[in-house]
Amino acid sequence: MDFKPLVTLLALVNPLAIVPFFIHYTHDFTREQKRRTIWISSFSAFVVIATCALMGLHILNFFGISLASFQVGGGLLLLTAALSMLNARPVESKTTSEEVEDAAARASIAVVPLTIPLLTGPATMSTVVIYAEKAKTFWQLSTLIGYGVVIALVTALCFSLAQPIARGLGKTGINVMTRLMGLILAALAVEVMSDGLIKLFPILGR
Repeated sequence: MDFKPLVTLLALVNPLAIVPFFIHYTHDFTREQKRRTIWISSFSAFVVIATCALMGLHILNFFGISLASFQVGGGLLLLTAALSMLNARPVESKTTSEEVEDAAARASIAVVPLTIPLLTGPATMSTVVIYAEKAKTFWQLSTLIGYGVVIALVTALCFSLAQPIARGLGKTGINVMTRLMGLILAALAVEVMSDGLIKLFPILGR
């Protein structure tokens, strides 16, 4: 069984790095509201991953985009995400202050901005599509979707233990974990790009 997709997704989603955002957005929530937010955000992360795994390739075909080109573009996106993580910034945290204020004012912030874009943004989506193409059997595709369940469970666990994690690790500890994940992600990004470049330019593989 190939655990590389799971490692890549864990590095990208990185719920530990999103814990401070969860605490910020839910600081005035009741216990029941926090529990509901945790459930919705975790389930939404799974839905995004499963949808990309099942429909991503069809969307590429609809727009006439080759997978090799998508791999190079996705690899660049992964590398950019890795560089952000090496600077201890959450991967998918690209919202503007206006978007944050607007999202925070909504009835539920579980989907926006916690799930999209903080947990599962463009880098995560493109990664799932790339690995979905490599899934040649029903079992392999089911395993990839199953990894989405693992991501959802890890997210729920991190959010449920948000306060203890924040106190235990502190800002420095979370930054160290984010940088470590970024280093792993950078190596995986280079591998994804090289695979796409070899498909586009076969001479590179000789």
